[in-house]
Amino acid sequence: RPPRSTLFPYTTLFRSFLIPELGYARQASPDLAWGVAVYGNGGMNTDYDRNPFAAFGSRGKAGIDLQQLFVTPSVAFRPAAGHSVGAALTFAYQRFAATGLSAFEGMTANRGSVSDRGHDGSTGWGVKLGWLGQVLPDLRLGASWSSRIEMSEFDRYKGLFEGGGGFDIPASYGLGLAWQASPALTLAADWQRIEYSSVKSVGNPIQRLFAGGALGSDGGAGFGWNDVSVVKLGAIYAYDDRLTLRAGASRVQQPVPASQTFFNILAPGVVRNHYSLGGSFKVASGGEWSLAYMYAPKVTVSGSGSIPGGFGGGEATLHMREQMLSVGYSWAL
Repeated sequence: RPPRSTLFPYTTLFRSFLIPELGYARQASPDLAWGVAVYGNGGMNTDYDRNPFAAFGSRGKAGIDLQQLFVTPSVAFRPAAGHSVGAALTFAYQRFAATGLSAFEGMTANRGSVSDRGHDGSTGWGVKLGWLGQVLPDLRLGASWSSRIEMSEFDRYKGLFEGGGGFDIPASYGLGLAWQASPALTLAADWQRIEYSSVKSVGNPIQRLFAGGALGSDGGAGFGWNDVSVVKLGAIYAYDDRLTLRAGASRVQQPVPASQTFFNILAPGVVRNHYSLGGSFKVASGGEWSLAYMYAPKVTVSGSGSIPGGFGGGEATLHMREQMLSVGYSWAL
Protein backbone atom coordinates (compact mmCIF):
# COMPACT_ATOMS: atom_id res chain seq x y z
CA ARG A 1 0.00 0.00 0.00
CA PRO A 2 1.59 3.36 -0.99
CA PRO A 3 2.26 5.89 1.79
CA ARG A 4 0.09 8.84 2.64
CA SER A 5 1.61 12.26 2.23
CA THR A 6 0.23 14.75 4.74
CA LEU A 7 0.94 17.53 2.25
CA PHE A 8 -0.50 15.75 -0.79
CA PRO A 9 -3.57 13.61 0.10
CA TYR A 10 -4.66 11.12 -2.54
CA THR A 11 -7.14 8.36 -3.30
CA THR A 12 -5.87 4.91 -4.18
CA LEU A 13 -6.97 1.29 -4.10
CA PHE A 14 -5.29 -1.52 -2.21
CA ARG A 15 -3.20 -3.53 -4.65
CA SER A 16 -2.00 -7.12 -4.40
CA PHE A 17 0.97 -8.40 -6.39
CA LEU A 18 1.67 -11.98 -7.40
CA ILE A 19 5.42 -12.82 -7.37
CA PRO A 20 6.11 -16.36 -8.65
CA GLU A 21 9.39 -18.14 -7.96
CA LEU A 22 10.86 -21.57 -8.60
CA GLY A 23 14.04 -23.51 -8.00
CA TYR A 24 15.78 -26.78 -8.80
CA ALA A 25 18.71 -28.46 -7.02
CA ARG A 26 20.61 -31.66 -7.75
CA GLN A 27 23.33 -33.60 -5.92
CA ALA A 28 26.02 -34.33 -8.51
CA SER A 29 28.29 -36.21 -6.09
CA PRO A 30 28.69 -36.58 -2.30
CA ASP A 31 30.67 -33.30 -2.22
CA LEU A 32 29.18 -31.36 -5.13
CA ALA A 33 25.69 -29.95 -5.83
CA TRP A 34 24.26 -27.52 -8.34
CA GLY A 35 20.97 -25.76 -8.88
CA VAL A 36 19.12 -22.78 -10.29
CA ALA A 37 16.68 -20.31 -8.74
CA VAL A 38 14.27 -17.93 -10.48
CA TYR A 39 12.78 -15.26 -8.23
CA GLY A 40 11.71 -11.68 -7.76
CA ASN A 41 13.67 -9.43 -5.41
CA GLY A 42 12.78 -5.92 -4.37
CA GLY A 43 10.66 -3.87 -6.73
CA MET A 44 8.28 -1.01 -5.99
CA ASN A 45 4.87 0.14 -7.18
CA THR A 46 2.96 3.32 -6.36
CA ASP A 47 -0.24 4.54 -7.99
CA TYR A 48 -1.72 7.91 -6.97
CA ASP A 49 -5.16 8.67 -8.36
CA ARG A 50 -4.68 12.24 -7.12
CA ASN A 51 -1.31 13.39 -8.43
CA PRO A 52 0.90 14.57 -5.53
CA PHE A 53 2.86 16.77 -7.96
CA ALA A 54 -0.19 18.45 -9.52
CA ALA A 55 0.57 21.73 -7.77
CA PHE A 56 3.81 21.92 -9.76
CA GLY A 57 2.25 21.22 -13.17
CA SER A 58 1.91 17.42 -13.39
CA ARG A 59 -1.35 15.97 -14.72
CA GLY A 60 -3.08 12.61 -14.58
CA LYS A 61 -2.24 9.74 -12.27
CA ALA A 62 1.25 9.57 -10.80
CA GLY A 63 3.38 6.62 -9.82
CA ILE A 64 6.09 4.17 -10.75
CA ASP A 65 6.21 0.46 -11.52
CA LEU A 66 9.54 -1.30 -10.87
CA GLN A 67 9.80 -5.07 -11.29
CA GLN A 68 12.95 -7.18 -10.85
CA LEU A 69 13.55 -10.77 -11.98
CA PHE A 70 16.64 -12.83 -11.11
CA VAL A 71 17.86 -16.08 -12.64
CA THR A 72 20.65 -17.55 -10.51
CA PRO A 73 22.45 -20.80 -11.42
CA SER A 74 24.74 -21.90 -8.59
CA VAL A 75 27.18 -24.59 -7.49
CA ALA A 76 28.16 -25.71 -3.98
CA PHE A 77 31.22 -27.71 -2.95
CA ARG A 78 32.19 -29.42 0.31
CA PRO A 79 35.99 -28.94 0.73
CA ALA A 80 36.03 -30.54 4.19
CA ALA A 81 33.61 -32.25 6.55
CA GLY A 82 31.15 -29.75 7.98
CA HIS A 83 32.07 -26.94 5.56
CA SER A 84 30.67 -25.89 2.19
CA VAL A 85 31.26 -23.00 -0.18
CA GLY A 86 29.01 -21.81 -2.95
CA ALA A 87 29.16 -19.53 -5.97
CA ALA A 88 26.46 -18.25 -8.29
CA LEU A 89 26.17 -16.17 -11.44
CA THR A 90 23.08 -13.95 -11.42
CA PHE A 91 21.24 -12.60 -14.44
CA ALA A 92 18.92 -9.70 -13.59
CA TYR A 93 16.09 -8.17 -15.61
CA GLN A 94 14.31 -4.97 -14.60
CA ARG A 95 11.12 -3.44 -15.98
CA PHE A 96 10.18 0.16 -15.18
CA ALA A 97 7.52 2.75 -15.98
CA ALA A 98 6.69 6.19 -14.55
CA THR A 99 3.63 8.39 -15.00
CA GLY A 100 2.52 11.86 -13.93
CA LEU A 101 5.99 13.40 -13.47
CA SER A 102 5.85 16.10 -16.13
CA ALA A 103 6.50 18.74 -13.44
CA PHE A 104 10.15 17.65 -13.53
CA GLU A 105 10.60 18.10 -17.30
CA GLY A 106 12.22 21.50 -16.77
CA MET A 107 14.78 20.03 -14.38
CA THR A 108 16.32 17.28 -16.51
CA ALA A 109 19.33 16.91 -18.76
CA ASN A 110 17.26 14.83 -21.18
CA ARG A 111 13.88 16.40 -21.87
CA GLY A 112 11.11 14.11 -23.03
CA SER A 113 12.49 11.13 -21.10
CA VAL A 114 11.17 11.70 -17.58
CA SER A 115 7.62 10.41 -17.56
CA ASP A 116 4.86 8.60 -19.46
CA ARG A 117 7.15 6.65 -21.78
CA GLY A 118 5.60 3.23 -21.12
CA HIS A 119 7.60 0.32 -19.79
CA ASP A 120 11.32 -0.02 -20.45
CA GLY A 121 13.68 -2.89 -19.61
CA SER A 122 17.30 -3.30 -18.53
CA THR A 123 19.57 -6.29 -17.93
CA GLY A 124 22.78 -7.06 -16.06
CA TRP A 125 24.99 -9.71 -14.45
CA GLY A 126 26.36 -10.22 -10.96
CA VAL A 127 28.11 -12.73 -8.71
CA LYS A 128 27.18 -14.28 -5.34
CA LEU A 129 29.53 -16.11 -2.96
CA GLY A 130 28.81 -17.93 0.29
CA TRP A 131 30.26 -20.13 3.03
CA LEU A 132 28.61 -22.35 5.65
CA GLY A 133 30.60 -24.11 8.36
CA GLN A 134 29.95 -26.38 11.34
CA VAL A 135 32.28 -24.71 13.86
CA LEU A 136 30.92 -26.51 16.97
CA PRO A 137 28.73 -29.59 17.34
CA ASP A 138 25.62 -27.42 17.80
CA LEU A 139 26.72 -24.22 16.03
CA ARG A 140 26.96 -23.29 12.35
CA LEU A 141 28.29 -20.01 10.96
CA GLY A 142 27.77 -18.53 7.51
CA ALA A 143 28.82 -15.60 5.35
CA SER A 144 27.56 -14.27 2.02
CA TRP A 145 28.35 -11.55 -0.50
CA SER A 146 26.43 -10.33 -3.55
CA SER A 147 28.19 -8.03 -5.99
CA ARG A 148 26.71 -4.84 -7.36
CA ILE A 149 24.88 -5.66 -10.58
CA GLU A 150 25.74 -3.21 -13.35
CA MET A 151 22.50 -2.81 -15.31
CA SER A 152 22.01 -1.41 -18.78
CA GLU A 153 20.31 2.00 -18.86
CA PHE A 154 16.59 2.68 -19.00
CA ASP A 155 16.80 4.58 -22.29
CA ARG A 156 13.17 5.72 -22.17
CA TYR A 157 13.83 7.26 -18.73
CA LYS A 158 17.29 8.71 -19.28
CA GLY A 159 15.89 12.03 -18.09
CA LEU A 160 14.79 10.63 -14.73
CA PHE A 161 17.65 8.44 -13.47
CA GLU A 162 21.21 9.62 -12.88
CA GLY A 163 23.76 8.94 -15.60
CA GLY A 164 21.27 8.85 -18.46
CA GLY A 165 18.96 6.14 -17.13
CA GLY A 166 21.26 4.18 -14.83
CA PHE A 167 19.64 2.04 -12.13
CA ASP A 168 22.08 -0.57 -10.86
CA ILE A 169 21.28 -3.12 -8.13
CA PRO A 170 23.38 -2.48 -4.99
CA ALA A 171 25.87 -4.85 -3.43
CA SER A 172 25.09 -6.60 -0.14
CA TYR A 173 26.90 -8.85 2.32
CA GLY A 174 26.14 -10.55 5.60
CA LEU A 175 26.97 -12.93 8.44
CA GLY A 176 24.79 -15.47 10.21
CA LEU A 177 24.69 -18.24 12.77
CA ALA A 178 22.39 -21.16 13.59
CA TRP A 179 22.33 -22.87 17.00
CA GLN A 180 20.84 -26.31 17.45
CA ALA A 181 19.27 -25.59 20.84
CA SER A 182 17.66 -29.04 21.01
CA PRO A 183 17.04 -31.92 18.59
CA ALA A 184 13.79 -30.21 17.54
CA LEU A 185 14.64 -26.49 17.88
CA THR A 186 17.03 -24.37 15.79
CA LEU A 187 17.62 -20.69 16.59
CA ALA A 188 19.19 -18.39 14.00
CA ALA A 189 20.47 -14.81 13.73
CA ASP A 190 21.67 -12.87 10.67
CA TRP A 191 23.20 -9.48 9.98
CA GLN A 192 23.13 -7.95 6.49
CA ARG A 193 24.43 -4.72 4.96
CA ILE A 194 22.94 -3.19 1.78
CA GLU A 195 24.88 -0.44 -0.03
CA TYR A 196 22.10 1.69 -1.51
CA SER A 197 24.15 4.90 -1.57
CA SER A 198 26.70 3.40 -3.98
CA VAL A 199 24.04 3.51 -6.73
CA LYS A 200 23.87 7.22 -7.56
CA SER A 201 20.31 7.18 -8.93
CA VAL A 202 19.21 5.75 -5.57
CA GLY A 203 21.64 7.44 -3.17
CA ASN A 204 22.08 10.99 -4.49
CA PRO A 205 19.85 13.54 -2.67
CA ILE A 206 17.06 15.47 -4.39
CA GLN A 207 18.70 18.76 -3.33
CA ARG A 208 21.24 18.31 -6.15
CA LEU A 209 18.51 19.52 -8.52
CA PHE A 210 19.26 23.08 -7.42
CA ALA A 211 23.04 22.72 -7.28
CA GLY A 212 23.61 21.89 -10.95
CA GLY A 213 22.72 18.20 -10.67
CA ALA A 214 19.79 17.93 -13.08
CA LEU A 215 17.81 14.72 -13.27
CA GLY A 216 19.41 12.27 -15.69
CA SER A 217 22.81 13.97 -15.61
CA ASP A 218 26.05 12.44 -14.37
CA GLY A 219 26.03 12.96 -10.60
CA GLY A 220 22.46 14.26 -10.78
CA ALA A 221 19.66 14.12 -8.25
CA GLY A 222 18.24 10.83 -6.99
CA PHE A 223 16.13 9.40 -4.17
CA GLY A 224 18.62 10.02 -1.36
CA TRP A 225 18.57 6.54 0.22
CA ASN A 226 21.10 5.65 2.94
CA ASP A 227 22.99 2.39 3.31
CA VAL A 228 21.26 0.13 5.82
CA SER A 229 22.00 -2.76 8.16
CA VAL A 230 19.41 -5.48 8.80
CA VAL A 231 19.24 -7.74 11.87
CA LYS A 232 17.15 -10.92 11.57
CA LEU A 233 16.14 -13.50 14.19
CA GLY A 234 14.46 -16.82 13.48
CA ALA A 235 13.33 -20.08 15.03
CA ILE A 236 12.58 -23.47 13.45
CA TYR A 237 10.76 -26.15 15.42
CA ALA A 238 10.35 -29.69 14.09
CA TYR A 239 7.04 -30.66 15.69
CA ASP A 240 7.26 -34.17 14.25
CA ASP A 241 8.50 -35.95 11.13
CA ARG A 242 5.91 -34.22 8.94
CA LEU A 243 5.27 -30.76 10.46
CA THR A 244 7.87 -27.98 10.85
CA LEU A 245 6.96 -24.58 12.33
CA ARG A 246 8.86 -21.32 11.78
CA ALA A 247 8.86 -17.77 13.17
CA GLY A 248 11.03 -14.74 12.49
CA ALA A 249 11.53 -11.04 13.03
CA SER A 250 13.82 -8.45 11.46
CA ARG A 251 14.64 -4.79 11.89
CA VAL A 252 16.28 -2.54 9.32
CA GLN A 253 17.70 0.96 9.60
CA GLN A 254 15.61 3.66 7.92
CA PRO A 255 16.85 4.11 4.33
CA VAL A 256 14.79 7.27 3.65
CA PRO A 257 16.07 10.34 5.57
CA ALA A 258 13.57 12.96 6.72
CA SER A 259 15.12 15.39 4.20
CA GLN A 260 14.31 13.07 1.26
CA THR A 261 10.59 12.34 1.66
CA PHE A 262 9.45 14.60 -1.22
CA PHE A 263 10.85 12.55 -4.13
CA ASN A 264 10.27 9.31 -2.20
CA ILE A 265 6.54 9.77 -2.49
CA LEU A 266 7.32 7.65 -5.57
CA ALA A 267 9.50 5.07 -3.78
CA PRO A 268 8.33 4.91 -0.15
CA GLY A 269 10.35 2.01 1.25
CA VAL A 270 10.10 3.22 4.85
CA VAL A 271 8.91 0.12 6.76
CA ARG A 272 11.45 -1.13 9.31
CA ASN A 273 10.15 -4.12 11.30
CA HIS A 274 9.02 -7.42 9.75
CA TYR A 275 7.32 -10.26 11.64
CA SER A 276 6.63 -13.65 10.08
CA LEU A 277 5.02 -16.99 10.95
CA GLY A 278 4.88 -20.12 8.84
CA GLY A 279 5.43 -23.80 8.50
CA SER A 280 5.72 -26.73 6.15
CA PHE A 281 3.90 -30.06 6.02
CA LYS A 282 5.00 -33.23 4.25
CA VAL A 283 2.19 -35.03 2.45
CA ALA A 284 1.78 -38.75 1.82
CA SER A 285 2.79 -38.39 -1.83
CA GLY A 286 6.28 -37.28 -0.77
CA GLY A 287 5.93 -33.57 -1.51
CA GLU A 288 5.90 -30.72 0.99
CA TRP A 289 3.58 -27.69 1.28
CA SER A 290 4.86 -24.46 2.82
CA LEU A 291 2.87 -21.46 4.05
CA ALA A 292 4.15 -18.18 5.52
CA TYR A 293 2.70 -14.79 6.50
CA MET A 294 4.68 -11.57 6.97
CA TYR A 295 3.48 -8.31 8.49
CA ALA A 296 5.39 -5.00 8.52
CA PRO A 297 3.68 -2.45 10.80
CA LYS A 298 3.01 1.11 9.75
CA VAL A 299 5.99 3.47 9.83
CA THR A 300 5.86 7.24 9.47
CA VAL A 301 8.75 9.39 8.25
CA SER A 302 8.01 13.07 8.87
CA GLY A 303 9.71 15.42 6.46
CA SER A 304 12.33 17.89 7.67
CA GLY A 305 13.38 20.40 5.04
CA SER A 306 12.09 17.84 2.56
CA ILE A 307 10.55 20.03 -0.16
CA PRO A 308 13.26 22.16 -1.78
CA GLY A 309 12.75 25.90 -1.97
CA GLY A 310 12.52 25.64 -5.75
CA PHE A 311 9.24 23.78 -5.21
CA GLY A 312 7.96 26.32 -2.68
CA GLY A 313 9.26 24.66 0.47
CA GLY A 314 7.25 22.73 3.06
CA GLU A 315 7.20 19.14 4.21
CA ALA A 316 6.07 15.77 2.86
CA THR A 317 5.38 13.06 5.42
CA LEU A 318 5.15 9.40 4.41
CA HIS A 319 3.32 6.43 5.92
CA MET A 320 3.61 2.81 4.84
CA ARG A 321 2.77 -0.73 5.96
CA GLU A 322 3.03 -4.10 4.21
CA GLN A 323 1.90 -7.69 4.44
CA MET A 324 2.69 -10.79 2.42
CA LEU A 325 1.33 -14.31 2.09
CA SER A 326 3.59 -17.01 0.62
CA VAL A 327 2.54 -20.47 -0.56
CA GLY A 328 5.00 -23.05 -1.89
CA TYR A 329 5.27 -26.69 -2.87
CA SER A 330 8.41 -28.80 -3.25
CA TRP A 331 9.10 -32.40 -4.18
CA ALA A 332 11.99 -34.75 -4.92
CA LEU A 333 12.33 -36.04 -8.48
